[in-house]
Amino acid sequence: MTLILLAACCAPGLSAAMGGAWLIARRPGRSGWIDAIWSFAVGVASVAAALAPVGHAPDLRQRLVAGMVALWSLRLGGHIALRSAHGGDDPRYVALREAWGGSFSVRLLGFLQIQAAAGWLLAICVMMAARAPAPAYRLGDLAWSDYAGAGLLIAAVIGEGLADAQLKAFRAHPANARLVCDTGLWGLSRHPNYLFEWLGWVAYAVIAMGPSAGALPGWIAWSGPVFMYWLLVHVSGIPPLEAHMLRSRGEAFRAVQRRVPAFWPIPRASKELP
Repeated sequence: MTLILLAACCAPGLSAAMGGAWLIARRPGRSGWIDAIWSFAVGVASVAAALAPVGHAPDLRQRLVAGMVALWSLRLGGHIALRSAHGGDDPRYVALREAWGGSFSVRLLGFLQIQAAAGWLLAICVMMAARAPAPAYRLGDLAWSDYAGAGLLIAAVIGEGLADAQLKAFRAHPANARLVCDTGLWGLSRHPNYLFEWLGWVAYAVIAMGPSAGALPGWIAWSGPVFMYWLLVHVSGIPPLEAHMLRSRGEAFRAVQRRVPAFWPIPRASKELP
């Protein structure tokens, strides 16, 4: 099996998984499962892309990268699945249902297939990290970049988990029902979970780039964090979520927008927003 054939084999599985998500999410109250299914599907595809025997049995780097993406997938997918088990829609999909009206079901199918394509790109980035050229400089059986990438991924998973736990604890208090969480990590960034999610994908680019800075796999792997940044910050992450928060929290959320940066935890002066 060649790498091109391996990459092609990942696509049908991701497409089928998101087709299943579509069957579940067509009815109101079930759209929360979309992101859980996507997380698990990308995890399975990425592990397969990392470990599939292409030319030789999986080496230590391939097993490391497979373990990293499995950790990410189980943590994120499990968190979203537990949240979705209690029912309720994701506000982003509620907005799409309202905007698309009677064509919601058909358009959602196309939208989720785009998500499958996005997952395929990320799986390719994982594959590039797992199969990066052997480095000239090693620490044991791994390069310094492998240790750096693994450490970055672990920090990202822990950070995202901590942000989710802080938000859950905040929402557990009835007195906070109409308030906006701005404590802990949420006082440094309005979306620390997205920030750590992005950071986790940087880890694979670090491994893929490694000591061989001019290697093609490294440059391909950087498409993952670049794509995730664009998606989270400008498309399907922050913009629809903040639109929902403005509708549901109003001035309370505007006050947080004035104090807390949206993504990068860089202190800034308070400013008025329209």
